[in-house]
Amino acid sequence: MHPRRGGPKLSAIVCDIIPPHILRSIAEHGDAVDRERAHLALEMSAHTRGEREGVARLAAKAILAPSLKRRTVFDANHTRELPGRLVRAEGQRRVRDVAANEAYDGAGKTHDFFRRVHERNSVDDRGLPLDATVHYGADFVNAQWNGRQMMYGDGDGKYFRRFTTCLDVIAHELTHGVSQYSAAFEYEGQSGALSEHFSDVFGSLVKQYAKKQTASRADWLIGRGLFTRRVCGEAVRSMKAPGTAYDDPVIGRDPQPSHMKKYRRMQSDHGGVHVNSGIPNHAFYQVATLVGGRAWEVAGKIWYRALTHKLTPRAQFRQCADATWEAAGELFGFGSAPQEAVLAGWRAVGITISRGVIDRGPRLRVREEEEFTIPIAGAELPQMML
Repeated sequence: MHPRRGGPKLSAIVCDIIPPHILRSIAEHGDAVDRERAHLALEMSAHTRGEREGVARLAAKAILAPSLKRRTVFDANHTRELPGRLVRAEGQRRVRDVAANEAYDGAGKTHDFFRRVHERNSVDDRGLPLDATVHYGADFVNAQWNGRQMMYGDGDGKYFRRFTTCLDVIAHELTHGVSQYSAAFEYEGQSGALSEHFSDVFGSLVKQYAKKQTASRADWLIGRGLFTRRVCGEAVRSMKAPGTAYDDPVIGRDPQPSHMKKYRRMQSDHGGVHVNSGIPNHAFYQVATLVGGRAWEVAGKIWYRALTHKLTPRAQFRQCADATWEAAGELFGFGSAPQEAVLAGWRAVGITISRGVIDRGPRLRVREEEEFTIPIAGAELPQMML
């Protein structure tokens, strides 16, 4: 059943910000303590996966509520018990717990972004309360959306800092909730990679919105600040240059491709959902920088419309390209500069739009297979070369 025709299709897959290949690399190359923590993180992800289906069913019962923030932060006190002890509720003053305040503020900024930019009422568009548990597990090196709430680890202090430090990490995980209640992607292969992709897109856009950055000024990094100084790496992922975010003897080397020529067919990580998401990520970066200005105003609206109105659970990369092209035409006009940017962005990563003809009126008719040049970021988009 499509989520827009009968409620959300809820998956039993847990969504983590730290991909399993990093945890496996730590388990292989770290010391005895590192190995134990990495294996525990992998085990806890699997444990949460088993819980996800049940909590997702509860989430589906959310009652339509006014578009008001309803945030609650709990403290698990380094256990796996959810939700934990209440430490801060909506409207209450800041508390001494830095992680609790960061989780509260990050949820608020994410809620405000979706409400103000996209008129969305929380992640489910029905006022779902934004619950979060901090200090989840002992030295837990991940942040997760479990279908109903957020869980944040404190990191191990050796390779990872606490997971509430990065606004884009918080927004990334909460966007999994948005996807859950819209496209409801199956978390496998390309559809799973699209789930990670849309979370990276809106994780980055929430950060850019909060900082009032233009596309040209943004860092396009996901999780910048998560790694400690001992790690040789800037962030968990780079949308600008997938495959360059980190290169470290313990956590490994960033495996993300930026082009379909390097698409990786994998058995692990649900078919490489955290790896191959680099391809659509880079397409979005291309589109946003080609359009210029504030990325959430044009590129972000195109991607949001595709996510919430066009894509279905088993969508593939080509279908996402088609959906964003259609959305750009509906929002900004067929043959418009934003739509041409979408075409250029996907072509830059080796994906062509399936549409046969772009009709720009009686005097100009351009076939999608014809060549064109990609202008430099920030420059005015030229006409296609006939």
